[in-house]
Amino acid sequence: MALVRGLMAAKKIIGGSVGGTRKETSAPKGFLAVYVGESQKKKQRHIVPVSYLNQPLFQDLLIKAEEEFGFNHPMGGLTIPCPEDTFLTVTSRIHG
Repeated sequence: MALVRGLMAAKKIIGGSVGGTRKETSAPKGFLAVYVGESQKKKQRHIVPVSYLNQPLFQDLLIKAEEEFGFNHPMGGLTIPCPEDTFLTVTSRIHG
C-alpha cells in the first residue's frame, strides 16, 4: 500500500513537468528533479532516475515529503525534507 501511495504522490507532484513542458523542475527523459534539504533557503536540486520511485528506501522519503507538504511543494517540484547527506546515503544505497 505504501508503494502505491508513494507512486501516486510522486506522479501528482511531478505531473506538470513530466508532460513535456520545460520548467525549472524539468529533467531529462527518465529522470526527475527533486529538491533536498531541511532549510527552505538551502535546498539543493538533484536529478534522480524515475526507477528510484520503485525503491522502498526512496519511497520512505516520498512518504515524509507527503506528510510534510501534501501536494503543495514550495519549490515547485518534488521537495524532500531531509538532510542532504541522508538523501545521498539513500541514493547511493539504491545505486549500489
